[in-house]
Amino acid sequence: MLNLREKYKKEVIPAMRERFGYKNDLAVPKIEKVVVNAGIGKFLKDEKAQETIINDLAKITGQKPVYTLARKAISGFKIRKGMKVGLKVTLRKKRMYDFLDRLIHVAIPRIRDFRGIPEKSIDKEGNLSIGIKEHIIFPEIAHEDVKLIFGFEVTIVTNAKTREEAIELFKLLGFPIKTGADSRR
Repeated sequence: MLNLREKYKKEVIPAMRERFGYKNDLAVPKIEKVVVNAGIGKFLKDEKAQETIINDLAKITGQKPVYTLARKAISGFKIRKGMKVGLKVTLRKKRMYDFLDRLIHVAIPRIRDFRGIPEKSIDKEGNLSIGIKEHIIFPEIAHEDVKLIFGFEVTIVTNAKTREEAIELFKLLGFPIKTGADSRR
């Protein structure tokens, strides 16, 4: 079986060139980076929980996450400007393809009651955002050791010019994209 990078080179590029009429391989849209975000708002005071989230995200992505800071103070949420409110990991190149391979072939099929990623999850710039409610769908996380379950967001950034190009790219890569006709059910 081909890994995702080989599949892109051998199957996706020729199919996209045929469908959209690109002049050369470099004009074909590609995935530039994957950003994984997790909010730690409800664990602001709990250092142990934050450490658990950091370790689990590092296991899942293969890279240590960095803190994201609040841009402005919001008194209703007891947040001050510069406070640590989330974690993020930016993946590129080999780690990105490895993560996406595991996401498509292992993690997404393990989601309960999953019926496909809605087409509306792809924005007009061609970026796909997926919300994952339980991090335990990834095989790196042992179910016996889990003390707290958290969710995170995966944003896959492409350099596609149009939304249609991005939808076709994701479908050819093997993402279970639910088309408009499927999403009405």
